[in-house]
Amino acid sequence: MTNVPTNSLQHSPLGQATNYPSRYQPELLFGIPRADNRGHLTIPTNWFGADIWNAYEMSWLNSKGKPVVAIGRFEVPWHSPRLIESKSLKLYLNSFNEEKIDSPEELTQRIQQDLSTVAGASVQVTIQALQSFRAHPIDSLSGTLIDELDVEIEHYTPQENLLKVVPDASLVSETLRSDLLKSNCLVTNQPDWGSVQIQYIGPQIDHSSLLAYIVSLRHHNEFHEHCVERLYNDIWQSCQPEKLFVYARYTRRGGLDINPWRANYAATPMEPRLARQ
Repeated sequence: MTNVPTNSLQHSPLGQATNYPSRYQPELLFGIPRADNRGHLTIPTNWFGADIWNAYEMSWLNSKGKPVVAIGRFEVPWHSPRLIESKSLKLYLNSFNEEKIDSPEELTQRIQQDLSTVAGASVQVTIQALQSFRAHPIDSLSGTLIDELDVEIEHYTPQENLLKVVPDASLVSETLRSDLLKSNCLVTNQPDWGSVQIQYIGPQIDHSSLLAYIVSLRHHNEFHEHCVERLYNDIWQSCQPEKLFVYARYTRRGGLDINPWRANYAATPMEPRLARQ
């Protein structure tokens, strides 16, 4: 049974010197309670989402000792009590590098059990051969790009009061996107870069105000998952849409990218591989 380390962040591997494991160590995984951050937000009663991870540096040994490489996809549900800290996941995946495993199916089952234990809910795990990614060309998120708007920026910490709807706005359905999302790691202060897609039905959001708000996260220190929940919460409270979907695809670090989405309805997000992924 995998231990569930969920102590304070000072006990996480982030920002600490690391010895890479030479054997399988599920105890390396570190869970962070979601409730701590959500306590500062006005979370809707009914909402949906997931944190979609892609792991590009997966390897293990087959039963004859020959290395195998693959790409992993892990989907952590929004309702799990804990998110998984990224460096701990990287170290955990590296602990398979010298491990003999009979089949990808066996590895999938082991990873699914370990991640689900730490997250506190069932995590979907898929392991894909590299050849399968030939069908995944570089693409972009769909929607109207708002980055070319001529906007004067004054705030680089979250300012939800920047968000405005158009005066006397009519009800619209639109999809907007930006590649200017940036925040910083809560512990190491390293920059986290991403693209964000916002789909909604409601009073039309002023595009310039949305862009200014997205940029206002530039100096903010928070985990990827928490940033998306903040985006969702602030747009929901300030613009009061009937339907809202917020989706961020972050650039990879340590062979991992994290792509959280949140919505007030059950959605199936597209998963394009972006130029920075």
